[in-house]
Amino acid sequence: MSEPMVPAVIGAAALVVCALVLTLVRLRTSTRTALAAALREQQELRARLELLERSGPAAPAGEQPREFVITEVGGAPGPPEPAPVPTRIEGRLFADIVLREGVVKVASLAHGVRRALAPEQRNRIRFEVRRETRRAGRRRKADVKEALRQYYAREPGDVA
Repeated sequence: MSEPMVPAVIGAAALVVCALVLTLVRLRTSTRTALAAALREQQELRARLELLERSGPAAPAGEQPREFVITEVGGAPGPPEPAPVPTRIEGRLFADIVLREGVVKVASLAHGVRRALAPEQRNRIRFEVRRETRRAGRRRKADVKEALRQYYAREPGDVA
């Protein structure tokens, strides 16, 4: 390194060190502030909890606290729930329900048909059918060759 560069490099290093120290000091200060806020909040919550524990559960006047009874053990099913009692539905409501279901079914069917008849789908299906047909032809040729090979291997002498 040349003589004039040495002080510049030392100065730059000192500047970087000063920036790091300043950053660490700020980080430490902000961390202390956050820790102090968290401790204050923790103390407030502990005070509220102690107050709630001392006062006990609030029960309405004249009412006994409820006792809980375990009715199932280990996931064993309890008594079966009674079946819901069917109620009579008003005619307009029934027609509305039936029409909505019908409209939803027709709309979904129309959407499916529209997608199935789209040019992209038709081209994709045509491509897949052609590919499967070619694959089946190649497979059939390979099976015939294998069958002939096995036949000739079993037959002694000249077959052709």
